[in-house]
Amino acid sequence: MKESYIYIVTNFDRTTLYIGVTNDLIRRIYEHKNHLVEGSFSDKYNCEICVYYEKFNDINQAFDRETQLKKWSRKKKENLINSKNPGWMSLVNDNEIINIDDL
Repeated sequence: MKESYIYIVTNFDRTTLYIGVTNDLIRRIYEHKNHLVEGSFSDKYNCEICVYYEKFNDINQAFDRETQLKKWSRKKKENLINSKNPGWMSLVNDNEIINIDDL
């Protein structure tokens, strides 16, 4: 099966969080950074920085996890991000994904 991801992106002020699912994390973050989906939530709020992700072997598990996270409070989402990426550094560059478990 093809791997899939849930991810959280934020803006430069860290005031807005967007949660999504993709099967190509590098491509999807590139789309966010370059505002390729004009008028979307992430475009409107400038969510370009991937601060959290989880990898799945089953896309249905990724969708289930996305649904779960979207129901969480802002504080709970922040705690999740801080547990793996306390500096909220960008985890996806143009050609690489930083291993979140190595932080």
